[in-house]
Amino acid sequence: QVQLGESGGGLVQPGGSLALSCLASGRNLDRYYVGWFRQAPGKEREFLGAIRWDSGITYYEDSVQGRFAITKDNAKNTVFLQMNGLKSEDTAVYYCVPRLLSASTWEFGSGGQGTQVTVSS
Repeated sequence: QVQLGESGGGLVQPGGSLALSCLASGRNLDRYYVGWFRQAPGKEREFLGAIRWDSGITYYEDSVQGRFAITKDNAKNTVFLQMNGLKSEDTAVYYCVPRLLSASTWEFGSGGQGTQVTVSS
């Protein structure tokens, strides 16, 4: 069982950058993907991208490809979401969520409470 918790949100100006962290606890992390999602008020939850813990291979949605980057630090059991060129429409609560490599569904119950990102001048 893996548990994740996000941190690093805050207020940033349009065009700015912000890095979110996702700390993982538990065993067998190399059997998981770690995905990043966000949800803005009044909108559906949106998948942004993911990283395979064992290989570091990353996947991104077209909407953030080239602006957002997912990396990991094995020694710190932490996954990062680096966000550049932020826009007001990136304002949302951001979540990291685990998914077993062998599974087809994300384990939202094992994610954190989310971290708020607000892009505003």
